[in-house]
Amino acid sequence: MPLLIVLLGVILLVFMIVKLKLNTFVSLVVTSFVIALLLQIPVAKIPTTIETGIGGQLGHLAIIFGFGSMLGKLVSDSGGGYRISTTLINKFGRRWIQLAVILASFIIGLALFFEVGLVVVLPIIFIIARELDMPLMYLGVPMAATLNVTHAFLPPHPAPTAITEILGSEIGHVLLLGIIAAIPTIIIAGPVFNWVLQRVYPKVYRKDINISVLGHYKTFKLEETPGFGISVLTSMMPVILIIIATLCSFTLPKGNVVNQVIQFVGAPDAAMLLSMLFAVYTMGIKRNKKMDEISESMVASVKQIAMMLLIIGGGGAFKQVLVDGGVSNYVSTLFAHTSLSPIFAAWLITAILRVSLGSSTVSAMTAAGLIAPMAHQFGHGSAMSALMVLAVGAGSVFCDHVNDAGFWMIKEYFGLSLKETFLSWSTLTSVLSLAGLATVYGMSLFLA
Repeated sequence: MPLLIVLLGVILLVFMIVKLKLNTFVSLVVTSFVIALLLQIPVAKIPTTIETGIGGQLGHLAIIFGFGSMLGKLVSDSGGGYRISTTLINKFGRRWIQLAVILASFIIGLALFFEVGLVVVLPIIFIIARELDMPLMYLGVPMAATLNVTHAFLPPHPAPTAITEILGSEIGHVLLLGIIAAIPTIIIAGPVFNWVLQRVYPKVYRKDINISVLGHYKTFKLEETPGFGISVLTSMMPVILIIIATLCSFTLPKGNVVNQVIQFVGAPDAAMLLSMLFAVYTMGIKRNKKMDEISESMVASVKQIAMMLLIIGGGGAFKQVLVDGGVSNYVSTLFAHTSLSPIFAAWLITAILRVSLGSSTVSAMTAAGLIAPMAHQFGHGSAMSALMVLAVGAGSVFCDHVNDAGFWMIKEYFGLSLKETFLSWSTLTSVLSLAGLATVYGMSLFLA
């Protein structure tokens, strides 16, 4: 019965988002109330459950998302993303051009959301493809695959950060294991899939692509942008601080003063704050920008993530209803009596929700709420809970299709028909998701 209620709730959520075109946050809250009633949570307690879910989910995540968005916007507006991309692509040359695109997309993808990273990197690879007389799709596949992997696997991106919190893992562990898992996943979904697709479906590898769909794009002169080194350092600063703190937590005594300082600096909130302030200097003040201009970029960045924050809060409400209504424990018990791997179970639940709902963030948040008890049994901060975060991330990008904005962005940006987008992009995201699952499952066997 609890699973039937969840199924009805998911159908209601899909109906409101897809058919009624109702705002995702509103749809999540309405669905949360309906499911709470069906699960017979006391009426007087339902508002408290919803509030607890939203507040508990956002908490310090708002700090991480806010500062992360500001950092990404400062790097983008200063031309730092342009410098990173053009420098790597020029250095690697035609033969290794895909590797250059992957590295550039990975660095930029750490600082920017998938959609924003796409808008930043795409015009650059469009110019490179035209200069080298290459199809845009040849460079677009590894770019989009890499941006998608960073979006799904690596904090401080919204979904993996929120899932880490729900499943009781550590951001540093998820980041380290996520980078390891990202490498084979990107290789398979990027260059390898590119090679196969070009031979199986060469029709999409056209050179006559019109990129005017991007609208106004801020152009930069390379000499006026920040240096390559400082652009990379600024973009990767949060990752560097968090990884250093994680490694030191394993190697230095906990009572060591140096370790305590490093742990403070490498804590996600502090790391994001310090990185954002560093970006204010390197991408703003050092570039002779006035504080008014810097502040405008920061305000604009927060506007970009406002709805994302609400959606994550709505996902938290949905999750809390599932917990208070006993559904999470029910699902955990159900899978506990099967031989199904927790990694595969986490991926499967998320993938089904992803195909149904479209939004990777919403599907990941909903799935995390269902499987949280399964992850908690491995202990707070365990390697297995971190791998379950990555499994959810892999499932959240499975088979992107018409109910997600990313599908339509790819269709328009690459000048594809609906059929071509299904056969290329939907297939790519499916391969990416399965490759991610296989990699994470392999890591779980190694760490077992």
